[in-house]
Amino acid sequence: MAIPIRRRRGDRQGRASFDLRRTSFGFALLALLVAGGGLALRAVWESAARHPAFAVIVALSLPALAVLLLRRRRARRVAAALTEAAYDIVDEGLAELDAAEAARAEVPPAAPEPADRPVDYARLDPYAFEEAVAGLCRRDGCADAEVVGGAGDLGADVLGTTPDGRRVVIQCKRYGPTSRAGSQDLQRFGGTCYAVHAADVALVVSTGGFTEPALDYAEQCAILCYGPEELAAWSEGGAPPPWEAAAPAGQPDAEVSGP
Repeated sequence: MAIPIRRRRGDRQGRASFDLRRTSFGFALLALLVAGGGLALRAVWESAARHPAFAVIVALSLPALAVLLLRRRRARRVAAALTEAAYDIVDEGLAELDAAEAARAEVPPAAPEPADRPVDYARLDPYAFEEAVAGLCRRDGCADAEVVGGAGDLGADVLGTTPDGRRVVIQCKRYGPTSRAGSQDLQRFGGTCYAVHAADVALVVSTGGFTEPALDYAEQCAILCYGPEELAAWSEGGAPPPWEAAAPAGQPDAEVSGP
């Protein structure tokens, strides 16, 4: 004689595996429902205390509620319906989260910008240009190079020390493409770079280049002149740092840069 096997019934048939995330969301939702029910009961109690008529209505409805709860079969159906609705809400929320994560995964990462993009020094403001020149000096061995330009700088915008101990004094001229550093600019710098700042290497960097009289004066005073081309070559590593081509202080340089 075959013994019939009584199958166990559950609130949710067909759930083959335990889903931790889903269950956690379910408990969280249940906690919110319980908290909301508690707040609702508290509101009813306070309202009943303030309004006696409302208290009478609540008192009359309690027996009917008790009768309803005593009917276990109906209560089980109500509980099953509430549980089913809670799980449906959780499933919809999880589905939206999964869809959002899948959409983020499909977005291709932004292409990185080239790390060695040439710097357009003419587009920098004067102070940023001075900082950029000081950065080039530090990159190439003048570890103490710093911007000192400002009121009362006496022609020096950047000061530093080369790896072999020579003092570098730089004046920065951030000009437009149609403006060039003139002989007066070089004369003012030449009057202070050696006598005041004790330069071993005197350098003027101009984004607009130099006039011919300015280059003539610079050659007489052993002042290096770096225009846009020389600055770009130095910045991009196509030329050595200026102090490696500098002649000893007070002597004319054999290779003075052109405009």
